[in-house]
Amino acid sequence: MAPRSFTTARAIRLVGIGLIIGLGAYWAGSHFGPARTPATVNAVRNASTLPPAQPEPPLDATETENVRIYREASPAVANIVTRTVEYDFFYNPVPIQGAGSGFLIDKDGHILTNYHVVQGAQQIEVTLGDQSGDKTRSMAKLIGEDPRNDIALIQIDLKGKSITPLTLGDSRSLVVGQRALAIGNPFGFSSTLTTGIVSALGRTVQTSETTIIDEAIQTDAAINRGNSGGPLLDSHGQVIGINSAIYASQDSNTAGIAFAIPVNTARRVAEDLIKYGHVRRATLGAEGRPLFPQLAQVLGLSTNTGILIEKVEPNGPAAQAGIRGGTRRVVGLQELRAGGDVLIAIDGKEITNQVDLNLLLNRAEPGQTVKLTIIRDGKRIDIPVKLGTS
Repeated sequence: MAPRSFTTARAIRLVGIGLIIGLGAYWAGSHFGPARTPATVNAVRNASTLPPAQPEPPLDATETENVRIYREASPAVANIVTRTVEYDFFYNPVPIQGAGSGFLIDKDGHILTNYHVVQGAQQIEVTLGDQSGDKTRSMAKLIGEDPRNDIALIQIDLKGKSITPLTLGDSRSLVVGQRALAIGNPFGFSSTLTTGIVSALGRTVQTSETTIIDEAIQTDAAINRGNSGGPLLDSHGQVIGINSAIYASQDSNTAGIAFAIPVNTARRVAEDLIKYGHVRRATLGAEGRPLFPQLAQVLGLSTNTGILIEKVEPNGPAAQAGIRGGTRRVVGLQELRAGGDVLIAIDGKEITNQVDLNLLLNRAEPGQTVKLTIIRDGKRIDIPVKLGTS
């Protein structure tokens, strides 16, 4: 009889061989046997079974209008880059580059912009697009400038490019609350559209000692550096102004208030620059200084405000009308000529300083007859004067 340990070991081997044979048969059946149909099927969702993408909702009327105006107007909005050379303390040349905007106003390549955009520039480079989206760079020449109104006119050779000029509207018909759109190149980002409304009208904005925006258009459309010289448009895509200045408080770079030169002023300046090469300006032919109470008291005058006429141009409009200049020298902190007439109003509008006088002359036409109200020897006198031209 075989020992018990031998019998047990043999039994274990037989069981192991059986398991190996059974597993081999199962593997062979699963790979080479007939396919089985599962009892249940779980579907996997793929892209082809997703619902079709919904179309974008249609633009509303205002959005559609904005898109149309931008597409039609932006090719005629110029990106202006100016270059000049200055010299440092050691007379080393230092290149200076500036940037701004402008817009095409006719097929001859005339472009309106701000005077401060091209002031002192030795080179003016303009980039314009066309209806196909192509961009063209051209060197521009300065046709003329009007520093008082901060307007300049430059010109490029369009070289046969098909660019539709912008249409100039009428700034006299504007009302507060109507929509305003600005296109320009703020901070170098070309062809940027911003929208807002006409916030106020008839503002007088002094942007420098010699520059005044008369009857300025105030808007809340976002205007930043680089927008200067670009067009402010109405909802028909017509130009209503030239974006020129922003109001900045001490606490921020911008306060959401911007000012544009009325297009009627720009049109008149452009027409003069194209036709005459300079701006025809109404002149009075007299010079003076504003009065203040202390000066009026010293001179023994009966009025504390107005313009003391010190000098009258020989054969000029004021002289021909009989306006009198100063007859004696008065030496103090400043030398002046006293004894002349004091101008206090033009056509009934009060004159208190040089800005008032400049504004009224700026609005008048050369050859126009105006009524000057003066104080002479303590008496108020009205004198008609036919304005000259500079």
